[in-house]
Amino acid sequence: MRRVAGALAGLVLSLIAAAPVAAEPTPVSLIHIDGVINPVTMRLVELAIDRAQAQRSQALIIELDTPGGLERSMRGIVQRMLNAELPVIVYVAPTGARAASAGVFITMAAHVAAMAPATNIGAAHPVALSGGVDKESMKKIENDAAAFIRTVALERGRNADWAEKAVRQSVSITEREAVQLKVVDLIAASVPELLDKIDGRTVKTIKGPRTLATRGAPVKPIEVGFRDRVLNVITDPNVAYILMMLGTIGLLAELYNPGAIFPGVIGAISIILAFFAFQSLPINYAGLLLILLGLVLLIAEIKFVSHGVLAIGGVVAMGLGSLMLFDAPEASGLRISWGVIIATVGTTAGLFLFVITAGVRAFARRPLLGVSGLVGETAVARGPLAPEGQVAVHGEIWRAVAEGGSVEDGAVVRVVDVQGLTLKVVKASGAGGAP
Repeated sequence: MRRVAGALAGLVLSLIAAAPVAAEPTPVSLIHIDGVINPVTMRLVELAIDRAQAQRSQALIIELDTPGGLERSMRGIVQRMLNAELPVIVYVAPTGARAASAGVFITMAAHVAAMAPATNIGAAHPVALSGGVDKESMKKIENDAAAFIRTVALERGRNADWAEKAVRQSVSITEREAVQLKVVDLIAASVPELLDKIDGRTVKTIKGPRTLATRGAPVKPIEVGFRDRVLNVITDPNVAYILMMLGTIGLLAELYNPGAIFPGVIGAISIILAFFAFQSLPINYAGLLLILLGLVLLIAEIKFVSHGVLAIGGVVAMGLGSLMLFDAPEASGLRISWGVIIATVGTTAGLFLFVITAGVRAFARRPLLGVSGLVGETAVARGPLAPEGQVAVHGEIWRAVAEGGSVEDGAVVRVVDVQGLTLKVVKASGAGGAP
């Protein structure tokens, strides 16, 4: 019996040792994309895909909340996602988020598309951002966008008819309608719930079919570097606009006050950062010229008497230029908010008029120091002037020549001219001698 029991115990132990140990699931990478789709966003998505592949993550989750953005940047992101070697999951979240305009294309291009409760997707009609596009050209742009989103939807097995409507008719739907119409795959209230629901799903990548094993998988957030954070902030239309105005004011202040240094340094840095942002944004040059015209009119108000007409024209030109600066619809997110426009134009106009007016008044004020500042000043004779002698003015002793007769000692005289180091004086009216 002892031998049998020992044999059974050994068999049990060997079976336990031979039993496979459950391996920990492969991690999943996660990046948050929030705001306007621009070249910086495209760089972040490409960086996230490369980093997820380098970390051997089984998938990348893009948590998306965007009002839309630039068509070129959107196409770059979609192309990178279609050619990704690992599954890319687009998750429209958090609650209240949206995937509008360019966000529709990005969501459609995902291997797995999911939405959080109380989110929406749609309104993908293209908008000409360069201005001056005629009806025929706009039709070509629309047809191109419709064909692009249709082929992306068919590639991912999604509702291509609805995708085309989102482009041509700007339709928009809720997350529940999106699931019913097969625009997205599922609804998930959180990332862990999303990972549970997509566990076991097989998706097609350029490397072949991949089966996801995401239940309980650890999530590795991809941190956005300081450089990319700064670039993302700068390319915000409101920030770029403020930088341009700040740079213009700083450079003008340096020109009016050479040697101040600080305004010039701040202005140069601001204007360079603004130009960097403008190359990534749809700039309307008519708006930019109107802003510059407004500044010129404010300068002219100081130089010429217009009873406020030039100042009013300058403020109006700056306001209109600010509205036109970014040629994009309000829904695209590439517009300057009214609050920023009013605050910036008002502050710029007020500060500009105050500084320039103070400078002009300082130039127009009679000099108080130096030779030219002595004309019109009163002095006291130090000894008789017959007609030459000495006078005390501003606590200094000057050689003086009296005009119109001699002057007694201690008399009050007035300086009428300065010739070299000699003052020409006349006796002040009503002034007597020293007591």
